[in-house]
Amino acid sequence: MAAELAAPAEDGRPPAPSRTTRTARTSAKGEQTRARLIAAARTLLAGEGFARFSTRNVAALCGISHGMCHYHFQDRTDLIVAVVEDIGPEWIGPMEAAVDRPGSFTERAERVIGLLTQPEGPDLSRLHSALHWFALNDERVRAAVDGEYRRWRECFVRLFQVLADEHAGAFDPVPPGTALAAAADGLAALQSLDSRVDPEATVRILVAGLAEAAVPRP
Repeated sequence: MAAELAAPAEDGRPPAPSRTTRTARTSAKGEQTRARLIAAARTLLAGEGFARFSTRNVAALCGISHGMCHYHFQDRTDLIVAVVEDIGPEWIGPMEAAVDRPGSFTERAERVIGLLTQPEGPDLSRLHSALHWFALNDERVRAAVDGEYRRWRECFVRLFQVLADEHAGAFDPVPPGTALAAAADGLAALQSLDSRVDPEATVRILVAGLAEAAVPRP
């Protein structure tokens, strides 16, 4: 059957693409359009006019019709949620990898410190601010952002789980892990306002202090 479909027509013209091929091409083109829309949404959200963010403006930036935008995203919230999911690998993925790679608590903590001391890019920083703003006004965005931050906090809980395991489960890793996550978020905000802050010294004190406080004294 496949040979029959691939055979050239009697007049020598190439065979028409099969339905499967046409579907695959359409799907790939649709994914490309969707990715373009998400990229345009990120650009607008990271810009100064994010409060006027709309599917119409996103479509215009992409050079596609407003109707095509709504073909891929039901409404503005759908598009914002897609952006939330799109940026996760950029800021959560590296932290998950740093924590989950084999090693002792000290070795993993060093990798975490290395990531936390890298300044967040201005576009990503503004994007996070915009997403937080929308989360205050839209429950679906709030749920999406909260889900991503749970993943972020879980990285630090797993880091302190390693320390707890090294001490035979002597403490609950959730409080110190949550504290480090909160402190890291605060440090990022502080760095964006005051470049004189020494992030490495600050993070090292945080990690060492939390580890010392978490492990019960003999």
